[in-house]
Order: sequence, then structure tokens, then C-alpha cells
Amino acid sequence: MIQGKTIAFLVAPEGVEQVELTEPWKAVQQAGGTPRLISTDPGTIQAFHHLDKAESFPVDATLDQVSASDFDALILPGGVANPDMLRTEPKAVEFAKAFFDQGKPVAAICHGPWTLVEADVVRGRTLTSWPSLKTDLRNAGATWVDQEVQIDSDGRNTLVTSRKPDDLKAFCQAVLDAFGG
Repeated sequence: MIQGKTIAFLVAPEGVEQVELTEPWKAVQQAGGTPRLISTDPGTIQAFHHLDKAESFPVDATLDQVSASDFDALILPGGVANPDMLRTEPKAVEFAKAFFDQGKPVAAICHGPWTLVEADVVRGRTLTSWPSLKTDLRNAGATWVDQEVQIDSDGRNTLVTSRKPDDLKAFCQAVLDAFGG
């Protein structure tokens, strides 16, 4: 479905919810795509199972080394600390925004849309997320819905969002469908 496409996974050095990184990563690989782990710092990132440390993963490239034009699509995994850190990093916000500017598909799960709020790219779009982001998304001009997966194609790009790890099966399928088009 996405054979030959390179997908950026943007994460902070610490705090990504491991399953929200690993399940979409596997889905991309199994569909013939090439996932690449992008972060603000080189080395490894520390994933979490909610509040407990989980595995570490090697960073493929830093934001200083890549641009949105190097990729076909972007995935923003969640975890509370992960997007909270990314949204304070101008290079991370600019990187995410560039996918919208270039009309490339983006997917975000759980707290992942926080980075998109900071990038000012959710105005007029319909999204879902972890429920605590509802007010932030609405204040940023988005319509928030409470459903397993939301696919919004009303902007320059396709935006796929989901609420939580329990939604990963539907999220991964929607990501492959959107990124394969």
C-alpha cells in the first residue's frame, strides 16, 4: 500500500507512549514503507508505558538533518510528555507545519495533536484526540469529535487522528489508507 514511501515519526527524546510508536511503525513496515525516527536530539529516545519507562529506540535523524520534503508523510505518536516537549521546540513545530504546507498526509494519536495546535494547522479541521485536548483543539479552531478514528480531508492534506492506544488497530488501518493514496 505504501511501498517505497518514507514516513517520519517525530518524537521527543523522552515521553513517547511506546505502543503508539511501535504499532504504527510495524504497520508502515509491513505495508512496504520505510519508517524513520526523527527527534530533537541524536542518540536514543526513551519510550514509556504510561508513566513507567519502557524501551529505548535509536534516532535515525535529528530535526537539524532533515526537512518535510525528505518524507512522504508524518506520524505524531502520543504520550503526555512527548508532544508537550515537541510543542515548545520551534524546529519540531516548523517540521510538522511543513507537512501541511506541502499537502502531505499527517497522522496523530492521543496527545499528538498538541504539536499541531502549536503549529496553527488545525483551524477548520475535524479531529479526535485524548479527551483532555478537546478544549485546546476547539480553542485553536478545530472541531473535536469523540470517535475511534477521524479522517479529515477538508484541508490541503489528509489528517488522521485517534484517541488512545485502544484505537490503534483502526488508526493504523486509516494511516495506511491515507498514506497509500
